Amino acid sequence: MYPALEIVHISGIVLLVGPAFMFDLRLLGFAQKISVDVLGRFLLSWSRRALMLVIPSGILLFITNATTLGYDPVFWTKMGLLVVAGLNAFGFHRYTLRIVSSLDYTSSLRLQAKLHAIISIVAWLSIIACGRLLAY
Repeated sequence: MYPALEIVHISGIVLLVGPAFMFDLRLLGFAQKISVDVLGRFLLSWSRRALMLVIPSGILLFITNATTLGYDPVFWTKMGLLVVAGLNAFGFHRYTLRIVSSLDYTSSLRLQAKLHAIISIVAWLSIIACGRLLAY
């Protein structure tokens, strides 16, 4: 059962992080012919759905080895990075996305959107790395 749970978790990560990366790349200036608003509605809906796989499977994976993970600094680093990624996404959706989606936004807002994208990419790559390190 454990390998099946890992497959569900990794599949969820792919569905969460893949679309988020593609959207982050758009914020960084790639594929400028595609509207931020349209791309965000399409890609980020997949990321939200993926949470329904990642969260329960992650909790179940934790339960199988809670004692060891509770003392593992890599686990707590991963949890901290998840908080960073979550706060970054919340801040972006709450304050930046609506403005960036409009046609005329200032260069400082573009910079703000790019900062969110960079934080997202770095946080998710680090979370994935921590997840892999936990397996060994």
